[in-house]
Amino acid sequence: MVSVMRRLWAYRRSNRLGFIGAVRVLVATLALGQAHAVVAGGLASLESFLSNTRSGRASFTQVVTPPARDGQISRGRTSTGVFEFQRPSRFRFVYAKPFEQTIVADGQTLWHFDADLNQVTARKQSDVLAATPVALVASASDLRSLQRDFVLQDAPDQDGLQWVLASPRSAEGTLKSVRIGLKPGERGASLAVLDMIDSFGQRSVLTLNGFEINANLAAGTFQFRPPPGADVIRP
Repeated sequence: MVSVMRRLWAYRRSNRLGFIGAVRVLVATLALGQAHAVVAGGLASLESFLSNTRSGRASFTQVVTPPARDGQISRGRTSTGVFEFQRPSRFRFVYAKPFEQTIVADGQTLWHFDADLNQVTARKQSDVLAATPVALVASASDLRSLQRDFVLQDAPDQDGLQWVLASPRSAEGTLKSVRIGLKPGERGASLAVLDMIDSFGQRSVLTLNGFEINANLAAGTFQFRPPPGADVIRP
């Protein structure tokens, strides 16, 4: 039984690595603040999103694809769920398939609950965000601040979206690049896709569907209490 649980935990952990990276990128994008630079194209849509969206809700599909090995085609792992956020530093991911998981950032603590393992991991939110170069943009107030850590450039429109390519200036960290896809609309641009590639060649694509700009979220959305009987780990 112990060996089975260990294998299950190891698989959960490998499956979580991709979405944790995507979460960090997403939080960084949402927390940038208002941009004041004069920009065009995808950068203009990003500015619109940052300036006009204080909260949001969307369903999502995430596909994490490891790098190909020995010439074989890699198969992606698909997850689905619901995402909600409220600036400056609160968000909630509820993964429904293939495994039930909940991730909540309440502004102080990042909670991660794995239902199958009945296990909660609690980390100081600022420590988690500081773990990668991408998360450093959470403290940036505008595009100029962001450009101290990233090279930002417009990318060609594709699939009805406007794109921004962000590349870390530092070679340290695990992120190689991220493409941010934004969908123009009457109420302003909304975040549609995050396409991230890490330094190991793993690709994580997070697609948001039915994005609600400035969604009316319940007061307790970003509160989390460990379920009774769950193991709570504080690394």
